[in-house]
Amino acid sequence: MILYEYPFNERIRTYLRLEHLFERLFSLIDRSHELDHHFALVTLFEILSVSARAELKSDVLKDLDRQRQIMYAYRGNPDIASDVLENLVTQLSSCILELTNAPNKLGRALEENEWLKSIRSRTSIPGGTCNFDLPAYHAWQQYPALQRQSDLSAWVETLLPMSNAIKVSLRLLRDSGSPQKIVALGGQFQQNLPQGRTFQLLRLALDPALGAIPEISANRLVASIRFVQQSIHERVQPIAADIAFELALCA
Repeated sequence: MILYEYPFNERIRTYLRLEHLFERLFSLIDRSHELDHHFALVTLFEILSVSARAELKSDVLKDLDRQRQIMYAYRGNPDIASDVLENLVTQLSSCILELTNAPNKLGRALEENEWLKSIRSRTSIPGGTCNFDLPAYHAWQQYPALQRQSDLSAWVETLLPMSNAIKVSLRLLRDSGSPQKIVALGGQFQQNLPQGRTFQLLRLALDPALGAIPEISANRLVASIRFVQQSIHERVQPIAADIAFELALCA
């Protein structure tokens, strides 16, 4: 199954982008080739750009605290495994503490690093990181892989509280939705959303063998999905056949 996700607001959109970038960054750091570490740095700069929004830290802290209060309300419920619940509360409390103690502007030390600034300023220029433009960077790329990995890990360390917090917050958000089997008649589906609940994320699972791609639009009142076909050689074509998929709305 291919999983598609659609955020209902800008805050969750930012979380998903950061989650995607952190996953890519950690994967690239684990590799050893100098090109992988070059794109790890490029990804690090992308994370700094996405996380530059001043209210990001407070938004994440509010979400974590809200989810912790929900967990507190489940205490004493005989239908809830108490050990699992307490483990979640501990994770949330740990993330809140780490993020609270982190600088208000995450990555400030990285943005003030002159060597990193010189590289970041050149990454937006096509071919701007050639060895004749940045000889010091070229020399770093020739360091042993373990040294480069150590440097990258040290730079990322200041961002780990945000990475961990977003990971836990999104996991709990995703767990709040129950998948339902649905058929889009004629390749189209629309659902009025229940009032009184604020949904934040739509998750759609689809069999790749169908060759269908969902085009999703949603707001607080309605969610609409249209299935299309597209290849790298052809324009988008609407699908007129019925399409089965799974849908989860997460609050």
